Amino acid sequence: MDLFSEKNISPMLIGATGKAFEDSNYIYEIKFDGERAIAYLDETRTELRNKRNKRMLPVFPELANLHKQVNTKCILDGEYISLINGKPNFSEVQRRSLMSNDFKIKLAAEAHPVSFVAFDILYFNGRDLTGLPLMERKELLQKTVIESNKIAISTVFESGGIDLYKLTEQQGLEGVVAKKKDSLYIQGKRTKNWIKIKNMQDDDFVILGWIQKSNHMTSIILGKYNQEGVMVYKGHVTLGVGGANFARIKEIPTTPSPFDPIPKGNESANWIQQELVCTVEFMERTANGGMRQPVFKGLRPDKQPEEVVE
Repeated sequence: MDLFSEKNISPMLIGATGKAFEDSNYIYEIKFDGERAIAYLDETRTELRNKRNKRMLPVFPELANLHKQVNTKCILDGEYISLINGKPNFSEVQRRSLMSNDFKIKLAAEAHPVSFVAFDILYFNGRDLTGLPLMERKELLQKTVIESNKIAISTVFESGGIDLYKLTEQQGLEGVVAKKKDSLYIQGKRTKNWIKIKNMQDDDFVILGWIQKSNHMTSIILGKYNQEGVMVYKGHVTLGVGGANFARIKEIPTTPSPFDPIPKGNESANWIQQELVCTVEFMERTANGGMRQPVFKGLRPDKQPEEVVE
C-alpha cells in the first residue's frame, strides 16, 4: 500500500528553537497559530487528519471540499487556522477541536470558519515525495493547489529572516519557521532542519508553592495580588528539581495555603511563604486568563511580592 492508501502519516516535527537569523541555506515562513493537519485529497473527497491521525472533518465540516482546490491526487501537510479580527486565533481552533455537538459545530463553522494553510506536499499523482529536497516539494505544491478562501499556500521567503521575524513581532503573530532548503521529509522525526523562532511575552508572578511531579520535575504555583491586595491564583509553570532556582524555593518556610478552598489540582502542594518573585515567558493569554506554553525564566530578587499586582 502507498502513502495515500495507508492514510497513516506521522508529521515531521520542528526540532529546534532559536533566535532570528539569516542563512542562504534556509527558507523562512510565517508560523501561523493553528493546529497541524494532513489532508488526503483525490478526485472525489477530502480526508483531514490531525497529527494523532484522528479524523477532523466532523469538527471542521467547512473544509470538506478541499479536494476541489487541487488539480491532482495528493497529500498536503499544513495547519487549519481561524482568523478573528484579521489574525490567527489559536484558542478558537482549539475550542473547535474539542467540540462534539453537531449543532454547536455548525454554528461555530458559520461564525468563525477555518481555512487550511498548506506548507508541504508529500504525495503527488501516485508518487511519494518525502525523499525529495524541500525546495522541489515546494515547487510541486505551487503547481498543485488552487488557492481560495478555504485553502492557501504558505508564502516562502528565501531571505530576510530577521526582517520577517520583526514583522511578525510588530503584527502580534506567532513567529517564523526556518527550514533547510535541502531537507527531506522524515515522518515522525523531530528534526533540527526545521527551526522555530517564536514571539514570546513575559510576566512576573509571586511563587506560592510547588508540587512534586515525576521525571525530576516540579510544578511551581503562581499568583498575583489584585487591586485590593488579595492574592489570586494564576496557575503553574514547570521547573526542574536541579539548579539554584529550585534550591532557593525549597529554602522558603512552609505556610498554610492562601486559598480557601484550595484550587483544584493543588491538593498535594507544598505551600511556602510569599517571599519570591519569578519571571515566566509564554506565548499568549488564554481565554480564561491562563498562559499558553509557559516557561520558567528565573527568579527576580530585585522585585518584592507586593509589587506583583494585576
